[in-house]
Amino acid sequence: MKKLILGLAVTASSLAFAQQTPSSSSNPVTFGVKGGMNVSSLSKDEGLDDQKSKIGFNAGVFANIPVAESFSVQPEVLYSQYGAKADYTLLGTKYSSSTKLDYIAVPVMFQYNLIPNLYVEAGPEFGFLVSAKNKIKNENNGNSSTSDNYKDDLKTFNFGIGIGAGYYFTPNFGLTARYVAGLTDVAKDRPNGSDAVKNNVFQVGLAYKFK
Repeated sequence: MKKLILGLAVTASSLAFAQQTPSSSSNPVTFGVKGGMNVSSLSKDEGLDDQKSKIGFNAGVFANIPVAESFSVQPEVLYSQYGAKADYTLLGTKYSSSTKLDYIAVPVMFQYNLIPNLYVEAGPEFGFLVSAKNKIKNENNGNSSTSDNYKDDLKTFNFGIGIGAGYYFTPNFGLTARYVAGLTDVAKDRPNGSDAVKNNVFQVGLAYKFK
């Protein structure tokens, strides 16, 4: 998978340098930083009574590579918090849980500028799990506990498809929004007949390009 990501980056870079039109020469590759809020969830698990979204954050760097007029490729490397909250009942006792899954995410977004400052985007996201913790609270007595890092019980790799948009108020400063739908079951050993549980996240944040 590392070779795949490297290949995508090399391909995008080659396309950028191969363009000899005035539009590409007047729009060189730019680099930037971005960060914002994640509103994440996990697809429905029948064992949970009520699933809720969890708030987290994302932060990282990106490169914007023009490949044609109004079209660019933007690979990113982000630290991104996924997960969900849930309520359930066990033997008559009510519990609430908060699952926190931290990933190094590598989105590769294909962007099209509708107007110079406004773009839409879509593309794959490759994720690599770095931490997994679960906090459980007994709602009857208020006691809570946090699990050790159990990432070895989950799949290290996560794959999703993202769609989004962004608007730059200035040549440097912009607002971004993106939804990423996970396509990979997070569980490493899924029991036969049970439904897959996948990551989903809505992201909103700010981006800054260095020019």
